[in-house]
Amino acid sequence: MSDLINMSICVSDIPKSKIKQAENGKKYMNITVAKRREADSYGNTHTVFMSQSKEEREAKTDRVYIGSGKGFSFNPPAATPESVDQMPPASEVDDLPF
Repeated sequence: MSDLINMSICVSDIPKSKIKQAENGKKYMNITVAKRREADSYGNTHTVFMSQSKEEREAKTDRVYIGSGKGFSFNPPAATPESVDQMPPASEVDDLPF
């Protein structure tokens, strides 16, 4: 499982009608991030598209895809017997301070 997902969004593909201005003056848009069935040729595991209204979904309106990304984890993979066998031998010099 990925800890984070780095995404790249093409802002020029965002329909202006999907950008809403809040009372505070800031502009927002609703997006949906979905996991791909399989990674693309760049290794991207997720895709981003503009969220659809219930009416758009019922009318089967095409999604507006605006980006993609891939997950990564900070946790190293767990050691397996095979990976331990492939590790280099420990040095004969004991340089530990205790």
